[in-house]
Amino acid sequence: MRVGSLNHVVLTVNDLAASRAFYARLLPALGYRLASEEPGLVGYVGADRLGLYLQQAPEDRRAQTFDRYRVGLHHLAFDAPDRSFVDDIHQKLVSWGATILDAPAEYPQYEPGYYAVFFADPDGIKLEVVFVP
Repeated sequence: MRVGSLNHVVLTVNDLAASRAFYARLLPALGYRLASEEPGLVGYVGADRLGLYLQQAPEDRRAQTFDRYRVGLHHLAFDAPDRSFVDDIHQKLVSWGATILDAPAEYPQYEPGYYAVFFADPDGIKLEVVFVP
């Protein structure tokens, strides 16, 4: 166990099949591999051993939508090895028809050299791929 690191994150989704299709393209491009799949739950593991799981929302809660300004998760950010990786992911997202929230750009207000693309998953969960030199 490494103190100071995350072990896993679980995202509850409205339509597991739609989310599975989206993340099955995205996560391998980010270095994650499919680790487990069972009814109502799909799990991926990244190079840093972080687990990312997609869990089907209960039937009575599927009409709810994600709002990153409610208490809870705001967004997830994935590391990129360089700026060109961010640009490549952006091109893939566009070709997949993903919702781009902000095209690749520098955000010096976060850190010098911070370069990121922001986008949404099928439930509107905000995601980011970022390079920080």
